[in-house]
Amino acid sequence: MKIKYPFKIFIFLITIVSLLSCKKANNPDPQLTVSASTITFTAEGGTEDISVSGNTDWSISNPAYSWLQLSTTSGNSGSTVIHLTTLSLNTTAVSRSAVLLISSSNGQARRVVVSQIPFIYPNYNTSSIAPNMTGMSSTAVELAAKMHVGINFGNTMESPGEGDWVSGNKITESYVKFVKQIGFNAVRIPCNWNWTHLSDPDKAKIDPAWLNRVKEVVGWCVDNDIYVMLNIHWDNGWLENNINKLKKDSVDAKQKALWEQIATTMRDFDEHLMFASANEPAADNAEQMDILNSYHQTFINAVRATGGRNSYRVLIVQGPHTDPNKTYDLMNTLPTDKIPNKLMVEVHNYTPATFTILTDGDVSWGKMAYYWGKGNHSTIEPERNATFGEEEVVDSEFKKMKQKFVDKGIPVVLGEYASWRRTASNGNFVPKDLEMHNKSVEYWATYMTKQAKANGLLPFWWETGFMLDRANNAIKDQGMYDALIAGSK
Repeated sequence: MKIKYPFKIFIFLITIVSLLSCKKANNPDPQLTVSASTITFTAEGGTEDISVSGNTDWSISNPAYSWLQLSTTSGNSGSTVIHLTTLSLNTTAVSRSAVLLISSSNGQARRVVVSQIPFIYPNYNTSSIAPNMTGMSSTAVELAAKMHVGINFGNTMESPGEGDWVSGNKITESYVKFVKQIGFNAVRIPCNWNWTHLSDPDKAKIDPAWLNRVKEVVGWCVDNDIYVMLNIHWDNGWLENNINKLKKDSVDAKQKALWEQIATTMRDFDEHLMFASANEPAADNAEQMDILNSYHQTFINAVRATGGRNSYRVLIVQGPHTDPNKTYDLMNTLPTDKIPNKLMVEVHNYTPATFTILTDGDVSWGKMAYYWGKGNHSTIEPERNATFGEEEVVDSEFKKMKQKFVDKGIPVVLGEYASWRRTASNGNFVPKDLEMHNKSVEYWATYMTKQAKANGLLPFWWETGFMLDRANNAIKDQGMYDALIAGSK
């Protein structure tokens, strides 16, 4: 009799647990997921797929039915693929968009924003070919490991006329070979397309002769086993100075038109060639960062759509202002690429600007600094010692890039960095303590290069004719060159 009641209580508890389990099985937690929250169509339109998964009936409202067709607007428990198809070219001159509301009978709801950019320029992707992976097998990380130290063909192909801004003028095949011979196995080619090289500005048509000239220079590099970053540079500011809602549609349209032409022309080069979306895009807040990412997205989509090797090419997107700190703070997502592990991020670094690029006199935001780094401050001219932006700041900026991108498998390109000697011959103010100044400049070059590589960044020195003699294929500034190479080892 003593065990009778405990046994009954045990049976009662089992019954309660069973009933609760059955109730939960009969009433599962509501589920509704959608594979994408945003879909962006080109002006020409096309078809994109999304999948809807849930554990009950669902339906979609489609306020864009006049230009957007859905293969189905309802479904049951399970997973359903929906084909979204634009019905016409967007000739409205502005983007059109709509919000698809997906609702389920269990109270769940999801939103998908669908948009289509306007038709402003002709479609230049008129000869797309099947994807070709030959010579394109490296991921972005693998490709980054093949590049040791890079150099810019600066102030040259981005000038109004090639070489207007640098002695030595045009790039020659012998100069390309010279650059490789002295240890640079990667080059960045800043390029002007829209500013002075459109044969038909109203249609954003690039002069075929200029496309072929750029292709020639890229070819010399690739033939000499040099990796190439080819970009749309400042280009009179049409993109990087117009990161705002007012200009978004027209900039997106031009980005698409230019990259379709560039990518099609350069399509046959193997993975030695990488494309870079922009230069130093002026985004300063989260809203502008979203717009900048849309420009990068247009770039990626345009390149991939041309097919061939471009389907697998490594592509490079720029952080806001290519400033490491702004990039760390604002670049929290990257544009979408259907090909995995093929994106890099680009930043530039001239820390501190008072030492590197402020060469023509003091300004409201700072005084020129002639002396930089530990042990390099002058006692002769102490008012020109750097007061900020020395080693610890450089270390912090590079560490941020490592943590946010490199450690996550996204290589970072240091696309520009440089320091200049201030001498009477190049028109700059001349330091009183010239020996300490020269030591500072060389130390900066070594330190920046070394720390960039230590944090996984790929350094590309900004060279415009101060260090190398392009006309004679010779080293003009041996000390600077030696300092740069020392940092790269």
